[in-house]
Amino acid sequence: MKDVFLLVYRNIKERKARSALTILGITVGIGAVIALMSVGYGMQESITGQLTEMADLIMIMPGRFDFETSYMELGSLDERDLKDVERIKGVKEAAAMMSEMYETEYKGEKFMVEIVGVDPSDIGALFGEMVKPEEGRYVRENDHKTCTIGYSIAKDYFDDEIGINDRITINGSKFRVVGILKKQGGFRSEVDSQIYVTKRDSVTILDNEDISDIFVRVRDISEAEEIADEIEERINDNHKMDDFTSAVTMGSSIKQLEFVFGILQVVLIAIASISLIVAAMGIMNTMLMSVMERTHEIGVMKAIGAKNRNILFLFLMEAGMVSLVGGLFGSIMGILAAKAISFGIVTKFGVEIAAIVKPEVLFGAVIVAMLVGILSGLYPARKASKMSPVEAVRYE
Repeated sequence: MKDVFLLVYRNIKERKARSALTILGITVGIGAVIALMSVGYGMQESITGQLTEMADLIMIMPGRFDFETSYMELGSLDERDLKDVERIKGVKEAAAMMSEMYETEYKGEKFMVEIVGVDPSDIGALFGEMVKPEEGRYVRENDHKTCTIGYSIAKDYFDDEIGINDRITINGSKFRVVGILKKQGGFRSEVDSQIYVTKRDSVTILDNEDISDIFVRVRDISEAEEIADEIEERINDNHKMDDFTSAVTMGSSIKQLEFVFGILQVVLIAIASISLIVAAMGIMNTMLMSVMERTHEIGVMKAIGAKNRNILFLFLMEAGMVSLVGGLFGSIMGILAAKAISFGIVTKFGVEIAAIVKPEVLFGAVIVAMLVGILSGLYPARKASKMSPVEAVRYE
């Protein structure tokens, strides 16, 4: 075995440029697979992790909603719907949200921004522990013409940043900023571009009494699906319309997203595998050329007693070693590429997506690299092992 390794090392060393290019092909292929899978896992973890934090939440919307198609709004909810939802067994708390796009002005600049009216006592039901102010506070019950704004509203929308106690004009009325929420991004990115006012201000100043959504917290997460079905039935009865409302649980959303991410991972692996196929062709070409160049050497080895299986093993070992080195370098390249992609996403889009490099992915990538190398070298190795000793020795 020691002699085999020495022969393999000598043969690779004598053909440095060719071996280096072959290793590079495997490195790029394996690196691409690891990088794309790691970023894919990071994206899945980022989104589903946020949803898991809201596992006890049910979103109620007045319309038909389906992740596979689209959402069609059919009207608005009302106080009767809210009271009926609060009376359902298993509901811990329910919060109504009034939202509408209004013209918002700050220092002469104007944008259409989503204004959300909410009862301050319902902030917990709406956000739970996920969303906290970075500066200032939430709006309070006794506040008048005050607002808490999302991070993007404060930092990105206007040329001048908005600070605590600054005044902004919403639909012609002046509001004082009492809080700026922490940057959310990801699944909760809409929070960054919303302005929150009290329910009283929404009704009296902005003249908006329509409830656009109801958020429900349940006591037992395992009962969320049954409670959602009962909510839909009651609100549909209130509005005398089948499928008037959609009550979406976070559990069903997570399952849908996991299915989508599963398909995405398969697609990413398939795309990255193209480079592995190219690398396999490179290995086969390298090994065929090696067989032709060493025909005389093969004849000598057979003449002094080497058997077909010895020659076969020698060439397969060479292909495997080249692939192993490429797989190891590819793993390092994949980790670095994944972290670079993650950093680029954060820098460019401000969305934190960690590069999750799983040990089983690295181990599997190295095994795949070796299998690709061995299978690609199988035909050249068999060709070498079948050579006639006499003809091989006479070959020049």
